[in-house]
Amino acid sequence: MQTFSNFADLANFIAEETGSTDQTSTYAHAFIEHDERAKLSIVDEAEVCFMPDPDQARAAVEMVMTTLFDVLRDTRLEPFAADLAWGFANSFHVVAKRIEGREDDAAKELGELVRISDPSEIHATQVEDTRLLCETLQSCREAMECMRDHAAQVFHAETGRPFSTARGSRVSSATTASQIEARDFLAARAAKRREAHAPTGPVVIFSGGDTWHDHELLYKALDDTFARIPSMILATTAQHRGCDQIAHAWAASRGVATVRFTLNRAMGKRAGFARNEQMMNLKPVHAVICEGSGLQANLLTRVREAGIPYHAFAASHQQPAFPEGAPAMNGKRRFARRGAAF
Repeated sequence: MQTFSNFADLANFIAEETGSTDQTSTYAHAFIEHDERAKLSIVDEAEVCFMPDPDQARAAVEMVMTTLFDVLRDTRLEPFAADLAWGFANSFHVVAKRIEGREDDAAKELGELVRISDPSEIHATQVEDTRLLCETLQSCREAMECMRDHAAQVFHAETGRPFSTARGSRVSSATTASQIEARDFLAARAAKRREAHAPTGPVVIFSGGDTWHDHELLYKALDDTFARIPSMILATTAQHRGCDQIAHAWAASRGVATVRFTLNRAMGKRAGFARNEQMMNLKPVHAVICEGSGLQANLLTRVREAGIPYHAFAASHQQPAFPEGAPAMNGKRRFARRGAAF
């Protein structure tokens, strides 16, 4: 049996055993040091400080995530493994968002400084310190996002469900699909911010009830839509169960960016209808709507009135939910398209 005297040796061993070219390349790019000096606070002096070894960081994330599932598998705690792993992955997201906020503040400060015409050495030092702070925070954020995306991939592989953050957008690398909060998406479009938060492309809206079991039916409809609209962005109603959960899993498997429209609870009973209006304001080119409540019926009515092509499914269109191992039902399911009602 191989033994290790420290974590670095163990991490190197795991990295060699589990390493993939894609992940290794992703970590190598995310853990780049733009400057050997680092500055994490405007009041602290810059100092020589290096990034963690990317292979060891990758191995650490892999080990923590997989060990959580391995230790709890086939025990009474197994049902909670996904919750624990989600919390670990989400912690990277929370920290990355905090760093991003500080980075934005530093970038704003840097922009104000460079607009000032001041030839003094003091001003030049301020500009350089702020630039280094912004650059250091950027590299830290990119490393955190890289580890978050890796943890999200392991979570997806272990649970079959895509990782979704508790709140806020998750703008990911090319290896995973981005999940963008609707507020960020709309603000980005209005302010013409960077493409990461305002992805361009035709919008397909999706809505359905929180009770739905026939994922194959929805995958077929979404695949059909994706084949015709390969650059699509999927806008959903951001539920964590039922139809939306299936749509998020489909998007993650196909690398399609999703925009999640959560309810504005402050609007009370009108919140769902206001969300429908927001989604329609995106000028969607297609819609996939499943039977749920009056909100889905309202959205379908709006889609029809606007002349938008759509797939519409009633709950009765689903195949029966057979227990695992039961023979499949013969015959074809109904596939409702334009003109069909719930």
